Parts: sequence; structure tokens; C-alpha cells
Amino acid sequence: MQAAANTTQSKLGQAPTVVQPQYKPREDGSTMKALAWFGTTDVRVIDAPIPDITEPDDVIVKVTGTTICGSDLHLYHGEILALQKGDILGHEFMGVVDRVGPNVRNLSIGQRVVASFQIACGKCRYCKQKLSSFCDNTNTSSLQNYMYGTRDAGFFGYSHFTGGFPGGQAEYVRVPIGEVNLLPVPNEVPDEDALYLSDVLPTSYHCVVDTGVQEGDTVGIWGLGPIGQCCIRWAKLKGASRIIAIDQVPDRLQRAKDEGCEVIDFSKVKDITQKVHELVPGGLDVALDCGTFHEPKTLLHKGMKMLMLETDVPETANEMITSVRKMGRCGVIAAYAGFTNGFNIGALMEKGVRFIGNGQAPVHKYWKEILHDYIMTGKFDPKFMISHRVPLEDMAKLYAAFDKRVAGIEKVFVETRFSSPPSAGSPKLSRVDEWAR
Repeated sequence: MQAAANTTQSKLGQAPTVVQPQYKPREDGSTMKALAWFGTTDVRVIDAPIPDITEPDDVIVKVTGTTICGSDLHLYHGEILALQKGDILGHEFMGVVDRVGPNVRNLSIGQRVVASFQIACGKCRYCKQKLSSFCDNTNTSSLQNYMYGTRDAGFFGYSHFTGGFPGGQAEYVRVPIGEVNLLPVPNEVPDEDALYLSDVLPTSYHCVVDTGVQEGDTVGIWGLGPIGQCCIRWAKLKGASRIIAIDQVPDRLQRAKDEGCEVIDFSKVKDITQKVHELVPGGLDVALDCGTFHEPKTLLHKGMKMLMLETDVPETANEMITSVRKMGRCGVIAAYAGFTNGFNIGALMEKGVRFIGNGQAPVHKYWKEILHDYIMTGKFDPKFMISHRVPLEDMAKLYAAFDKRVAGIEKVFVETRFSSPPSAGSPKLSRVDEWAR
């Protein structure tokens, strides 16, 4: 028995897990609407049990706003390991406190809160530094421990590779260790401004800060979805003198132009590195990967992914390495998951490039700063990235539309029956069938 226990512990790593992903359904058998995964491109709005307090530190949140993140497409396409049929998806959400466990003291029923996408214990060496995404104690995945040598924190709605916790694309969510993983939201901050403190705002801010964007830097940004567009704004606030923005989606390129960026359309420019060096002789100071591993550019890597010879592609990483100056800095916030072929390690070494895996953003390190110093002061308005507002009932159709990028879709505010009306400057409620044709 002891030998078996030691083997199990070696697979999981040295840290114990302090929370369980499964929740206890309410005794009355009541149900909620939730978006669940059933296979590649097969997601459905289902009736699921409403969670009850399962552990004494739990908080049950009644969801008033949720969304699809670009990284959710990796789940949608079955590219993340350890998904199981019926898993409730979604890691960006906010709401009001509905129930609290007996150990919860600093949150009260009816209080507005936003959840971090990661579940942190608040006590390990990383949590004590507010590095919540690196928590040692909340993820049971032996597979992640095997692949990475350690485990990240547990994440909401992102497969059993991140602990198997039911996610926030639902009407209710159980939040383990709620006092640590929920941030109170002042009443003067509307849901549309607060929701993205859950992920996209801390993630983009972390990319810029962790990679070390400084006053006067010339910065290249690969990928102009919501993360990339936010990075443009954060880099400007940190004093970047020039920004080169790289994508192929016309609306995104135009939005970057409107922010004063020089743009490169990679569908029209064959050699990105050559073009960058034409614009910036000697190379960029900083390059940021805000794109995706899931859309290879070249036939070579399309073939390798199809044949499962690699999970991720190195194309953007290689372009960044060759586009930065000697001793330049490359930050990777794009959600890579596994292994790649053809990585240009020679150029990395010979040029002295600082290649920085930003990691999953430690939301707890930044969310108060972003809320108080940027959102509440008006320096950063998150509503610029919200393109649509739809009801939770449309989530399955929304995934298909989001995957195809129809109708200029970017971040979508998904409301539930508990949501307030749209705030000033936010999109009005619509149905996916009205615009996704």
C-alpha cells in the first residue's frame, strides 16, 4: 500500500491538493443552464445541477457575466488533453455571492465579485508572492506534472489537465477558497468593466510587464485579438515609442492602425522578419506572442499537426527571435500546451535573446492595481474590446461564430437571467442568429 501511495505521489508531484473539483448538488435537485463539451466542435447548453457549498471555504457565485476566451477554442477543437464529455467550460466570469461556506468571513451574500480564472490556495510559496497561477496545491493533474515537471494552479472550466473544475459559462459556479479567488467589485464599476479582470486584462498586462516593456522601446506584437489589442494599450501606457502590429484580420489591423501602430498583414507579407528589419533596422527591442498555436501558417506545420508529430507550432516564436535585436526580449503569453518541431534555438543562443515564457498570468498579482489605478481612473476602458452581447442560451452557436470570426466578433459579453441591463457604451443584447450568417 505504501509503495502504491508513493508511486501516486511521484506522479502528482510533491505538493498535496487542497480542494476537490467535484461539487455537491443542491438538495432540492434544482438545475441551471450551463455550456458543456461533448466532443470536437460539439458544445451544448445543458441543464446541470446547481452547485452547493461542498467545502467550508467555498463561495457559490450567481453569474451575471461570462465570456468566451480565445484559448477556449483549443478546448472547442479538442486540442487540450484530458477533456471529458459533459465538462462545463468557461474561465472568465463574475457575479454576485449567492452562498458562503462557514469559513468565509470577508464576503457576504449579494456582494458583487469577479473570479480569477485560476484557483489558488493563498498559502503556498507562490501564492504568498501573489503568483496565483503557479499555486502548488489546487491541481490534481498527474499528466501535467509528467509533461511539465510541476503543476500549475487549478483553472476553472479548462479540462482535467487543469484540475477538472466546472467553469463559468453557467448560471452558478462553485468557487473554492472564495476569500482568495474572488475580488469584490465596487458598485460604481459596471459588469462590462469588471468581468475582464478575470483573465484578459491581467493576462495582457502581465505579458507587457513580465517581458519588461520600457520607456522608448520599439515593440512588435504578433496576434491582434483582445489580448494583443490590450497589449498595444498597455505598452503605450508603459512608454513604448513604436509598436509594430502583426495579424491578417483586416478589422484587427485597422483597429491597431487607429491606435497609432504600424501594421503588417502576414497574409500578404511572405517574410515577416525581413519586413520588420526594413521598418526597424537592427530589430525590435521587444516582441510579444499574443497569438495561438492552433493555426499553423505553413504547409509543413499543418502537416505535422495533422499527423500528430507536434502539438504546437514554432512559427511565431521563430519570427520573434529573428526579428528582435541582439539581446532583445521575447515574451510568450499565447497559450502553448505541448511540443513543437523546428524551434530556432541557434538564433536564440547566438543573439543572446531573452526568451520569456510569461506563464499563465498571476491574476491576483495585478487585478487590484488594474481595477484601482487604470479602470476606476479612466486610464483603461475595457469596453473597447466588447463587440457583442448575447444570452447564455446562445453559447453553443456563439462558439461556432467565434471560431469563424464572423461579424467582427471579438470579446462577447454573455449575460444570464441574473444580469443587469447593458451599461453606457456597451453593446445591446442581440441573438447570434441575427448576425452570424
